[in-house]
Amino acid sequence: MFQVIARIDDFGKLAWLALMVLGFIVFWPIGLAILAYIIWSGRMGCSPRYSDMQDWRNRAAERWERKRERWERHMQRWGHYRGGLAQTGNRAFDEYREEALRKLEEEANDFRAFLERLRMAKDRAEFDEYMRGRRSPPPAGPAEGPRGPAAQPQG
Repeated sequence: MFQVIARIDDFGKLAWLALMVLGFIVFWPIGLAILAYIIWSGRMGCSPRYSDMQDWRNRAAERWERKRERWERHMQRWGHYRGGLAQTGNRAFDEYREEALRKLEEEANDFRAFLERLRMAKDRAEFDEYMRGRRSPPPAGPAEGPRGPAAQPQG
């Protein structure tokens, strides 16, 4: 069996493709089995190997970086610069705008801090509830029955 596979490998990828197509023509499950073997064994170079995935991630990161740089150039071309807006030439308006943006940023930071404190308080309350549940004695066991000791029949 290994000799047959080695022999087909000597002919290259086209031989595997031809064998697969022939298998589909003769009896479709044979062609499907050959296709599965080709993919599984990596004969066509399409199996996900770590280095291939790492190369793909590196290429994707490079593409993303190029897009980001292109976007920044675009924003600079249209009068926006990193960190704010371009000057309009009217100093009074520019000062007003900077002051308004600074106030908005402060409010946003205060709101984020408030949300963080709120989350922390909620987490603390949940943790305290959990700890109280652990420290309290376990509920009544099955020896007392479902209605407690007073419900026992007297006879």
